[in-house]
This record gives sequence, C-alpha cells and structure tokens, in this order.
Amino acid sequence: MLYVAIATRAFRRYSTYRAATLAGVFTNSVFGVIYSFAYLALWEANPTAGGYDKVDAVTYVWLGQALLMTIALWGGGTTDDLAERIRTGDVAIDLYRPVGIVGWYLAADLGRAAYHFLARGIGPTLIGFIIFDIRLPAGPAAAVGFAVSLVLAVVVSFTIRFLVASSAFWLLDQSGVKVMSGAFAIFFSGMMLPLVLFPGWLGTLANALPWASYVQVPADIWLGKHTGTDLLAALGFQVFWIVVLLGCCHAVLRAATRKVVVQGG
Repeated sequence: MLYVAIATRAFRRYSTYRAATLAGVFTNSVFGVIYSFAYLALWEANPTAGGYDKVDAVTYVWLGQALLMTIALWGGGTTDDLAERIRTGDVAIDLYRPVGIVGWYLAADLGRAAYHFLARGIGPTLIGFIIFDIRLPAGPAAAVGFAVSLVLAVVVSFTIRFLVASSAFWLLDQSGVKVMSGAFAIFFSGMMLPLVLFPGWLGTLANALPWASYVQVPADIWLGKHTGTDLLAALGFQVFWIVVLLGCCHAVLRAATRKVVVQGG
C-alpha cells in the first residue's frame, strides 16, 4: 500500500541520524534520572499524591521520556517539512499529488514515530528499569491498550502539529505558533507534571484538552488506572479528539488551498 511505503521511507530516513539518536538516548536518560529523584522526593512527602505511589511516579517519568520524541512533544517531524514547503511554495507540488496532503504527512509521521519509539523510547526505558523500580503493564489488556493509545497519541499530536504548520499559509513562518503550541503541550500533556496533581478546575480542564492524550492517557493505561469500560473510555477520548482535529485539518487545508489559488500559487 502507498501509505505503508510512505511510512517505511520515513522510518528509514530518520534511522540515518544515528549520532543524534545516541545523543538523544543519553539526554533522555539523564533527565529521566533527575526527574525520578525529584518525583521520589515529592512522593516521599505525599505517598499517595494523585492516586500514584512511588513506583507509579517513577514509571510515569520513564514513560514520559519514552514518549517525548515519539509524539514529537515540542513539534518537529514531518509537519516541519510541510511548513517549510509552504514557506517556499513547494507545497503546490503536494497539492497536485493524487493523495491527500493530510494522509501523506500522517503516514510519514507514523513512520517517524515508530523509529523514535524503538530507538529513543525503549533505550531510556531499559536504563530506567536497571536503575529504578519500574512497574510493568498491569496485564495483557493494559499492554494492548497502551499500544493502541500510543498510536492514537501520535495521531492527536500530528493533527495539532499539522494545524500549527498550516498557519504558515497565512503567517509564512510557523515559528511563533510552534513555540506557543509547544508550551501548551508541555504543560497540558502531563510531561512537566502528571495531570493527576493539578487541582480543581485546572485538573478538570487539563484532562479534557487534547494534549492529555500525549502522555497522561497512555501512562495511566500502562499503570492500570484505566480498566474495563474505563479503558475503552480513555481510548474513546483520544479517538474523539482525532475526529475533531482531523476535521479541523481538512477545513484549514481547504481554506488554505483557496488562498493559494487566489495568490496565483
């Protein structure tokens, strides 16, 4: 299939950056150790904070490090390629392809995510297993649910990054929007601090936003916090945002295409 071929080529493309991958594994591991000790100190003061215990907290840290590049938390990936092609006008070639732009770049981003999960996700996690007490998935359902949730998390991330990249149709440069989007992602995904620690209305809001799909939902599934129908509801939450955001991507692309035509591009 065409989309499989696109994903495979993206996987191979990112696998060529071996030195960067090794440096990234080292960096993720260092930050994983730092965050683990910080979380252990926090949970030493409050052993049941957010419904987690110490093992849950440390496991959450290393899951976050594994997901950081997989979901492209700060942006990047194939959507940066799209933003650059919009800036240079090469996106006109993409518009002539017999394949939709959203599907093309999504397939490539899934290939990118697969490589980063295998190379920069599993590596730091193994180091975490060696140094700390990390919890394994609560059972087969949690393991399968985590795998599905991971794919959905990448798709949610892609849709937001696609919308950010599409801002270049009007702004010519996505940089400012990308920085702002990255700040929201760090805070509301649970990467900076688990959303279960957010108080009151802020916690309710954070858990309702699409960024919660990035880290908090997959991590809670791994930790066994979502089981049975609650597990299906957690996956449904991610699917809901995918449907909404993909719809937004197509709507923005249609509007942008009209703009390109008006400009004579």
